[in-house]
Amino acid sequence: QVQLVESGGGLVQPGGSLRLSCAASGRTFSSYAMGWFRQAPGKEREFVAAIRSSSIIRYYADSVKGRFTISRDNAKNTVYLQMNSLKPEDTAVYYCAARFDSRWSNNLEFDYWGQGTQVTVSS
Repeated sequence: QVQLVESGGGLVQPGGSLRLSCAASGRTFSSYAMGWFRQAPGKEREFVAAIRSSSIIRYYADSVKGRFTISRDNAKNTVYLQMNSLKPEDTAVYYCAARFDSRWSNNLEFDYWGQGTQVTVSS
C-alpha cells in the first residue's frame, strides 16, 4: 500500500504557473504508475495526466496538452505536475493517484489516492 500527499496548490492569476508535488510513502515507488486528476465544483473528477514507472510513457488530457507536464523523481518518491499558462477553467482540487505499473489499465483506473490540493486560477 502507498500513501500520497499532495502539495503546491494555491491562488494564481490567469497565464501564471504552479508546480504540484505528490510525495509517496513506501520503498516501491518506482514500480507505480502515477496520475493526476482534478475535480471542479459541481463536476465529476477528470483525468489530467499520468506517467508510467519507466517515465518514458506519459498521457495527457487534451485540455492540458502543451501546458502541463508530468514528471517523477524516483529517488525522492515524488511525482510532479508543472502547470503553465493556467486558465480559470483549470480551477479545481487536484488529486494524485497511484497503481502498480504491472496492473496498468488504459481505462485510467487507479488504486490509491491523495487528499487533494486546491488550485484556483483567478485575477
